[in-house]
Amino acid sequence: MEPGAEKPNTPSSGDVIVHNPHLETMKEDILYHFNLGTSTHNLPAMFGSVKFVCVGGSPWRMKSFIEYIAAELGLDDPKSEYPNICAGTDRYAMYKIGPVLSVSHGMGIPSISIMLHELIKLLHHAKCKDVTVIRIGTSGGIGLEPGTVVVTKQSVDANFLPKFEQVILGKTVVRSTDLDEELAGELLRCSRELNQFETVIANTMCTLDFYEGQARLDGAFCSYTEKDKQDYLARAYEAGVRNIEMESSAFSAMCKMSGLRAAVVCVTLLDRQKGDQLSGTVHSFQKRPQILVGHFIKSQLKAPGKS
Repeated sequence: MEPGAEKPNTPSSGDVIVHNPHLETMKEDILYHFNLGTSTHNLPAMFGSVKFVCVGGSPWRMKSFIEYIAAELGLDDPKSEYPNICAGTDRYAMYKIGPVLSVSHGMGIPSISIMLHELIKLLHHAKCKDVTVIRIGTSGGIGLEPGTVVVTKQSVDANFLPKFEQVILGKTVVRSTDLDEELAGELLRCSRELNQFETVIANTMCTLDFYEGQARLDGAFCSYTEKDKQDYLARAYEAGVRNIEMESSAFSAMCKMSGLRAAVVCVTLLDRQKGDQLSGTVHSFQKRPQILVGHFIKSQLKAPGKS
């Protein structure tokens, strides 16, 4: 473990762990960005049944997912519009059906980390147990055909190191970005059962920026050449990286700290070695992570001892 690294909790009870003694002294915990609170809402009654949480960038995608999974689980109601539980705030959107919670997280590490702080506390206050959290999203691929789904093995930074760094009180704290290998394997197995699209397990690079941080040539600023870009992407490929996005490191680290079983499932919209700009023709690819995760959730609920 590197200097400054924190040792994550690995509880065996299935509880969602928070690492904040101050919470115990608070009369009320207001989950501001969700428009929820411990004294204004009965969180165990509202969320105690949650076993699967799926998070993704955009609100419309997460509403689309809850509609999809409701139909897959046979819980859909033609009269239901699946109201946004976070109505009253424009930061995040949240939807629930049965044991599945669907939450948007916005774009980038700051946005997803705020959401995860409140989500982890929500699950803790609701006394949820044995929760699986999966990020579903889009990404740029490296050396993969567009439409390939990547299940993340490790999230690495822009130097291809498997760590998440955060400055706290002026000190750099390093946290592990390892994800659940067994869960990744289960998702790969589910993809093979579906046999609808290519899925691989590989490292994902998490960056702090969409343009220069990802070696794009089409941003407002660019101080490097096409060759520089290609050399960098080649080094990423050699390090086992097959896709690039902007949330997986914080997601991996925070889920691990909380004892949550977690995975990242992202479809690649293009091969970054062949270009930088996206087109409208890739829209259909965005359904692939939800198809895979939907199949996984169904298989888990059908397994012996699951409910």
